[in-house]
Amino acid sequence: MTPTIGVFDSGFGGLTVLRALMARLPRAQFAFLGDTARLPYGSKSRRTIARYAAQSARFLVQEQGAEFLVIACNTASALALDAIQDAVPVPVLGVIEPGASAARAASRTGDVLVIATDATVQSHAYAAACRALGLRALEKACPLLVPLVEEGWTDRSTIALCASDAFAAQAESVPPQVAVTAEVIRIYLAELTAEAAFEGLKPDSLVLGCTHYPLLRPLLEKAVPAGMRVIDSAEAAADAAVRLFNGRAALSAQEEAECPIHSATSVEWVGENPPPLQVRCFATDSVEKFERLGSRFLGRPTGPVELVDLGG
Repeated sequence: MTPTIGVFDSGFGGLTVLRALMARLPRAQFAFLGDTARLPYGSKSRRTIARYAAQSARFLVQEQGAEFLVIACNTASALALDAIQDAVPVPVLGVIEPGASAARAASRTGDVLVIATDATVQSHAYAAACRALGLRALEKACPLLVPLVEEGWTDRSTIALCASDAFAAQAESVPPQVAVTAEVIRIYLAELTAEAAFEGLKPDSLVLGCTHYPLLRPLLEKAVPAGMRVIDSAEAAADAAVRLFNGRAALSAQEEAECPIHSATSVEWVGENPPPLQVRCFATDSVEKFERLGSRFLGRPTGPVELVDLGG
């Protein structure tokens, strides 16, 4: 039986989660919805976010036949996960608890840093999820990073250069846009690590609490202090989905709560060749922009994006 997995985000950053899911669950069909007509969710009330997210969840379950949902949106995961779970009769997975669990598995000191959007930081959802696992978390909003990613100031070949030891020697060859992004990251992390030192923390892990940030991971790994692990919440959510959705790797709810999520390898297809991936993308507005920018996050063309109307 081929499962259908619905993936939801307020925009298209959640395509990084979809990308990680596709690599791990090659037998699944996917329906991705970006609620682009009503973003950003961070400026809305909790009640409005819950209403929007529930509408999106129902669309994926009732109209696209999704048997599982992954909420690839940190704001919706932080503020509307309960409402989504109440709205649909299928398992629902957010991105925050998997990210915290991955940090718990990686951290030796028990102190972690979290960078995210202002809305996610103000919710303190990561701090709460980390605290529940015995971690101390220091959160910081990094509002400039999302627009830098969406402007495309993250050329992948240049990022690979920036993340290499040869970066300093070849700095003059780095486009100024990427140099700006690298400097913004350096400033944010310098502020965060200074605050951690002031509070007596010894962080050894950095959680990327926004689905845009995986596109900045090489730059972030270059900027963090030596020995600090970078935890990609998109990858962590996909690892959790493997446990939840794949029959061979599924855990019971009790086992999932008791067992921290470790880095999972891709699920291997049993047979000669895996079937072609089947993905349908939907947006509530700006499908042309979705197709153009979405390929950066997905790592491949999104294909035609279908426009849907979820109401007010």
